[in-house]
Amino acid sequence: MNDQDPAPPEYKVYRARKRPLSRGTDLDALRRRLSRVTGREPEEDQPRRPITPGRVLKWLALAVAGWLLLSLILFLVSAQIQDGVSDDAKRALSSGGSMLGGTNILVLGSDARTGESIDESASGPSRADTIMLIHAELGGVRKLSIPRDTEAEIPGHGSRKINAAYALGGPALTIETVEGFLGNGLKINHLVEVDFEDFPSFIDALGGITVNNKTKICSPPFDNFWKGLHFRKGEVDLDGTRALGFARVRKNPCAPGEDDRARAARQQEVLRAIGAQAKSPSTFFRLPWVSWQAPKALETDMKGPALMGLFADLATGNSDETDVLAGTCCDLEGDIQVSPGTRADAVDKLLNGD
Repeated sequence: MNDQDPAPPEYKVYRARKRPLSRGTDLDALRRRLSRVTGREPEEDQPRRPITPGRVLKWLALAVAGWLLLSLILFLVSAQIQDGVSDDAKRALSSGGSMLGGTNILVLGSDARTGESIDESASGPSRADTIMLIHAELGGVRKLSIPRDTEAEIPGHGSRKINAAYALGGPALTIETVEGFLGNGLKINHLVEVDFEDFPSFIDALGGITVNNKTKICSPPFDNFWKGLHFRKGEVDLDGTRALGFARVRKNPCAPGEDDRARAARQQEVLRAIGAQAKSPSTFFRLPWVSWQAPKALETDMKGPALMGLFADLATGNSDETDVLAGTCCDLEGDIQVSPGTRADAVDKLLNGD
């Protein structure tokens, strides 16, 4: 090599200082630098919030609120898609009344020849199997059942058993007949028709009901469905099908002195048991299913909010007391006779309480 050739340039090699104790990546280091500027600790350096009773209660409250909201939505949707009542029935109803200040609801259950549980071989038009008045107001529900064999003046058809009004003119004529029969200023504001086909599914959604049976029941077969029903005296647990049978038992050889007033009392007992079951803790876990099934068991003029108000009143203000219109049983045709004074007292108790 020529001594005059320029010497090769000198290079300096810089190496990153080893940081054996450094934490994380360069991004982590940047976060730490930023934290020194902002005065906030990096997220990974922040201690985890401990699980406290307050936080658990907050999460629980949010879960409960979501469960209730889901149930509310299902109830309103189910109520919206159900069939209402006929235009004639709507015209027969009286305006006024509210779930807060008080409203009168006529509950009808007919022996329409549809569904498995009905005797389809039976002839003749449907008659009202259940006739019940409910006065519902905030914090209280009072009930009055009218035995279907009660003699009443049916407009345009003379004196007959009151349940014949349904066969002769449907719910509209029944509304007019009940108002005229009871009198004393009673006006019916809403109508509810019980759908016997969907009623058992509603009871099953509740998890069944427990009724207090006043007398031993040994019913012979009826409706081409029940091959005889037997219920012991006292508290009895019922699923949906047996609850419907309990409410519809017509003859009871184990208590030969019973008449249709005993059946009306059993129907009120079923209603009371529904209200009691609706308040049980187990129903909360079933609430979405109950909310979906409840409107399906009914045909009514009431919209979702009003119908929900009725169920709320039944759950919170439904008393154990049963009230069946008293009368003298019976004339030669088996009709129950009810005096005007008895009717006036019954209406006063229904509207105003004791």
